[in-house]
Amino acid sequence: MGNPAMLDNPPLLTIHRGHRRPDKALIEAFRGAQTSHLVDAMDGRGAVDYRIKPMDPANAGFVGPALTAFAYPADVVGVYGALAEAEPGDVVVVANDGYTTTAVVGDIVAGMMRNKGIAAFVTDGLARDRAGIVATGLPLFAAGIVPTSPASNGPGVVGAPVVMGGQHVRPGDIVVGDEDGVVIVPFDRAAAVLERLAAIRVAEAKAIAAVESGATATDRIRAIVADAKVIGP
Repeated sequence: MGNPAMLDNPPLLTIHRGHRRPDKALIEAFRGAQTSHLVDAMDGRGAVDYRIKPMDPANAGFVGPALTAFAYPADVVGVYGALAEAEPGDVVVVANDGYTTTAVVGDIVAGMMRNKGIAAFVTDGLARDRAGIVATGLPLFAAGIVPTSPASNGPGVVGAPVVMGGQHVRPGDIVVGDEDGVVIVPFDRAAAVLERLAAIRVAEAKAIAAVESGATATDRIRAIVADAKVIGP
């Protein structure tokens, strides 16, 4: 019998190129959109895991097309590849399998991303050097902070679809962030989401105006309460 088959080691870094990119005007149409409104426009879908929050809530607003990457747990090669491949305005979205022992990004790489004009960085992994990250001015979202650094042995992948924070993210999807979190708008649904977003903004403005005028309930709340089963006197 021959020797058992051996698996070849994967390449240190794999880069997929040629993905679709949304039109700049379409991206700009989402600028300033409230993440909660976007989720409403997508039937309650699209928000990444609640633990993924901004390092600096005062500098959390961003919008841009996703450049996806996968960084193997405890490794940072995928982040290096994304740094090299990203174009100005991109949002680097790094899946790290939600690994919580080492960081996947720190202030030095965050500063380099800011220098390249990257719009934001989002990961389901951890970050380190919060003060330094905040100082760079790059909106950076992570699942937490830890001082432990990662290795750089690979494997890493850039430009392929990933699952990050419970959301399927493809290169070119539109990513929007604010102090509440991050929402992924699929590339092929962006125009339809914009249409629904406009209606939701109008409805929200009316509701806020009613509250400011002293309202204590909506028609929906009153209807539910009126139809309630009442027990007792």
